[in-house]
Amino acid sequence: MQTDSNSPDHVASTDNEPNPGKFLIPRSQRQRFFIQFTLMTVIGWVVGGVVSIALEKIILQSLPPTVALQPQTWNILVRSFSNVVFAVIFATDQSLILYRYLSGWQWICATSAGWVIANGISTAWINYISSIASSLNETLSPEQTLIFGFLSAIAYIISGIWLGLCQWLVLRRYTADIWWWNFLPSISFLLISILVWLLFLVQNLIPEANRIPILYWSGQLFTALILGIIPAIGLCTLKRNSYRKTEISA
Repeated sequence: MQTDSNSPDHVASTDNEPNPGKFLIPRSQRQRFFIQFTLMTVIGWVVGGVVSIALEKIILQSLPPTVALQPQTWNILVRSFSNVVFAVIFATDQSLILYRYLSGWQWICATSAGWVIANGISTAWINYISSIASSLNETLSPEQTLIFGFLSAIAYIISGIWLGLCQWLVLRRYTADIWWWNFLPSISFLLISILVWLLFLVQNLIPEANRIPILYWSGQLFTALILGIIPAIGLCTLKRNSYRKTEISA
């Protein structure tokens, strides 16, 4: 996938701009881009989740009996593989919209790698924090539970920097003053953590018979929306590098 800077739609939109080529996403295309990018992010989240979970179950069920001697090792390997599959599907869906403005293949590689690294690091830290809580050999007080939950949330939020860094390596080739993008995914993860906390607070208001599915699907939906909306807003504010402006005007 390559940037289609000479497409009719792109040329027509930039002709109406007071400063053609100034922004990565031209003003006239922002509303459409925002909707499409968010929608494809939600689709990528759902499809990637379904495919990766199904693939993980199929692989685990098809493993030979000898694997039972090392179940934990194989579970980790299979989950890591399914996480890679999810990341590639998720990034590919986003690239179907972004390829008009930057390299789709680079976005797929950067987002996939960043997601896998961030997920791996956050999972490792959360498991480590959980192991510390379990090693206390006592029932945790509400204060201790809050502290360990807070530390897990912090580990999850900070891990977003790895996703931002990988995406920044691509975006910096096309845009200027992009250093803050390294922290943008962490903002998304922060909002997701707040959302999870709010759902936890209101869970008693949901009928117990439907509580689990409602909490799960609402959490998944709002998570996907946040992962689409925040980057879409960020992308709409990016300005092109000077040499990219020269390419467009040429």
